[in-house]
Amino acid sequence: MDMFVPRRIFLTKGVGKAKERLTSFEEALRHANIAYCNLVRVSSIFPPGARMISASRGLRHLEPGAITFCVMSDCSTNEPNRLISSCVGVAVPSDRHMYGYLSEHHAYGMTEKAASDYAEDLAASMLATILGVEFDADKSYDEKKEQWKISGKIVRTTNVTQSARGDKNGLWTSVVAAAILLP
Repeated sequence: MDMFVPRRIFLTKGVGKAKERLTSFEEALRHANIAYCNLVRVSSIFPPGARMISASRGLRHLEPGAITFCVMSDCSTNEPNRLISSCVGVAVPSDRHMYGYLSEHHAYGMTEKAASDYAEDLAASMLATILGVEFDADKSYDEKKEQWKISGKIVRTTNVTQSARGDKNGLWTSVVAAAILLP
């Protein structure tokens, strides 16, 4: 069976504002440079052997109208000054034959730093559980991150996060964060 297994992944993000919610979402996708693709959301597995590439390099591989697989988080509001965030966390194992995790998270009222730490922690926690890395779920993200580094089983964690405040005049504001999976 010939299966599509992504070999490259890049992260992108965007924000948009408009009178209509859908239009603000479209604007956020445009800001992230992925609006011209037919996006298909998939679950959160970082494929074995896949490697992270820059967004500028990854965007060169996309074609208008192409079916494009992604792990994406989005959030919208029309409440003036309401803080919103969307993020995708990434956790890659040191064993390149093992799969990793991507996590989606969106939040209201959470700072960009708090939301990005949460998404990264979520991906790393999911990976740690399948790798048998013990950790105390009640510890802070920084403390858990230190435990994972010591274990040597999780080689890299990162995230892409977009936050924004709702438009002061009540326009819809949307944020997106995405991991784009490429062959």
